[in-house]
Amino acid sequence: MGRTAKVCRQTSETDVAVELNLDGVGRHTIQTQIPFLDHMLAQLATHGLFDLSVEARGDLQIDLHHTVEDVGIALGEAFAQAVGDKRGIRRFASALVPLDEALARVVVDISGRPYLVYQAPQLHGEIGSFDVTLVKEFMRALAMNMKVNLHVEVLQGENLHHCVEAIFKALAKSLDQATSLDARIADVPSTKGSL
Repeated sequence: MGRTAKVCRQTSETDVAVELNLDGVGRHTIQTQIPFLDHMLAQLATHGLFDLSVEARGDLQIDLHHTVEDVGIALGEAFAQAVGDKRGIRRFASALVPLDEALARVVVDISGRPYLVYQAPQLHGEIGSFDVTLVKEFMRALAMNMKVNLHVEVLQGENLHHCVEAIFKALAKSLDQATSLDARIADVPSTKGSL
């Protein structure tokens, strides 16, 4: 049985559908009506080797916030669903990714205990119409709904696009490693016996 998920989230503000295959090759179809978010989710799929489909419609005439957050929620639920009972996964992972002058680090623990630490003081402003403070909202929604401990840091960088793209690439690499199966791990990777 494949490690796949389908999640639909409908509210009065958004309509989001996500399909995910953890053991993919990076194929993706992303249509959120927010071009920069589409670009970042394409980075996540490509560099994490996840097959990913995301379709979202939202009240963009009000703000991008609802759509960005709800895509994060649905994607987090999809990852949690696809990982299943967590038997055989590596659980912990980290990635350090540069993009020109920018350097981002993402560390993840698929612990079942959601928590976000987000340190990116230089991320203020807009990339096109995309307010980069929404990156933190996306990461929080992802972490809370995937139920992972997620640490995100921009260690250095000046160009906002480079900083955010480095974050998403580091997220991709760390999620790929943490969700990967290890033949040496027969059970859930915890001394408690559950995650």
